[in-house]
Amino acid sequence: MTDRLTHIGPDGRARMVDISSKADTAREAVAEGRIRMAAATLDLAMSGQARKGDPCAIAELAGIMATKRTADLIPLCHPLALTGVDIDITPAADLPGLLVRAKVRTTGKTGVEMEALTAVSVACLTLYDMLKAVDKAMVIEGITLTAKSGGASGGYQKPSA
Repeated sequence: MTDRLTHIGPDGRARMVDISSKADTAREAVAEGRIRMAAATLDLAMSGQARKGDPCAIAELAGIMATKRTADLIPLCHPLALTGVDIDITPAADLPGLLVRAKVRTTGKTGVEMEALTAVSVACLTLYDMLKAVDKAMVIEGITLTAKSGGASGGYQKPSA
């Protein structure tokens, strides 16, 4: 781990990191999170019969769209040309709830960790929006980076719990 914050300049002010001298490399990030809900809400989500449409399909699309807007939401993120985004939403009866996983790829000078985290966050928020009419007690939790590759800092794999 580094002990310096790259988005804080020597004068203590916020700055966008200058990446112009960095080499383009293949980069990938994976993030995940979950939304806990009542078992009946999970059944409704998986039935495809929710009033607003298929919650999982719409949340997957929202997550993809969010990756493309990350630089508009996070002030010091660089806008990136993404080369791939995969969002997977799977049921987890043991929660009960839904697991959301995003994998984001690019070839460029900076990583896609924030894009993967944004995708998961927005997908979870979309699931909440789609299902809140029947379950306002849902809980979004555990949004975390699970892996990254590429760049000068190398790879990262979240330690197993």
